[in-house]
Amino acid sequence: MLTVTDNARTAVEDLAQQAGVPAEGGLRIAQSAGQPGNFELALVPAPQDDDQVADDSGATHVFVEAQAAPALDTLTLDTDPEAQGPGFVLTPKA
Repeated sequence: MLTVTDNARTAVEDLAQQAGVPAEGGLRIAQSAGQPGNFELALVPAPQDDDQVADDSGATHVFVEAQAAPALDTLTLDTDPEAQGPGFVLTPKA
C-alpha cells in the first residue's frame, strides 16, 4: 500500500480545504491515460467504487485507483521542496 508522509498529508489537507472538497473527498492517484507509467493526481469529492484508501488518518483522504495500486505499493507520497507551489513526489519506500 502507498505510504503517505505527514508533509504530504498536510499539503493534501490544505489543498482540499482551499478547493472546498467535502470531508469524504480527497486526493486521488490514478494511472495516466496518455502516458503509461505516469500518474495523475486530482482532488475529488469522493472515491470511486474500486479505489483503495491509502490514507485516512487526516482530515482529507488519499485514494488510489485499483489499477494503479500495484505500482504504488512500494512507493511513498511526499511533498516536493523544489516545486513552485504545492507539489508531490513518489519515491521508493526507505
